[in-house]
Order: sequence, then structure tokens, then C-alpha cells
Amino acid sequence: MGWLRWQMGRQLSGYDKMFLAGAYWPIKFDCYLLRFKQGSFIKRHTDKVESGRHYRLNIVIKAAGKGGEFVCEQPIYASKRIKLFRPDMHAHEVTEVEEGTRYVFSVGWIRNN
Repeated sequence: MGWLRWQMGRQLSGYDKMFLAGAYWPIKFDCYLLRFKQGSFIKRHTDKVESGRHYRLNIVIKAAGKGGEFVCEQPIYASKRIKLFRPDMHAHEVTEVEEGTRYVFSVGWIRNN
């Protein structure tokens, strides 16, 4: 998994992720630190899961100087720094970082139906 090491993000769009923690029991979850350097972004997408309901909580630790905004169709909760959403149901994206670097603490979990 590359624990505590920067790796290229899944969307191959310039952002990096650092795996912090995860488990399969008693509830499946993962925890990452995300880094969005200038020019990075995430295209609009959904994150499908085989079963259950997928939730993700993103906390913006440091906003980019310009750009790098999280956009989601229907977040459960969204403020300037806190984003709670269902990535399996609602398309989401991060706009291109135009200035600075954006850091996000991200926790995701799957609840069984």
C-alpha cells in the first residue's frame, strides 16, 4: 500500500495520495492525505463499490491559492473546509489547482446494506 509514502492518485491527473490507515473489519475504511500541486485536478467521476453504501469525509487542511475547488452534485454536507458525500452515488470532481498546493485529509468507509 505504500504506507506514509506519496503515490500517484488513481485518477492519473496530477494529485498525490499518502495512505495513512485502513481496515476491513469491523467496518471497511481507508484514510489518506491528498496533495494537489499546481496543475493537478480530478475529473468528474463516481466511485463504484461492489456492495454497501460508500461515504467519504474530506477535510481541507490547506486550500490552494487559486482553484482546486471540490464540486459534488449532491453533498450530504459541504462547507468551505468540510465535505461529506456519497462518492458511489454522486459525481464529484476537483477543479484544476491554478496557484499553490491543496492538502486534504480524506476518510472513506462502506456501510453494509
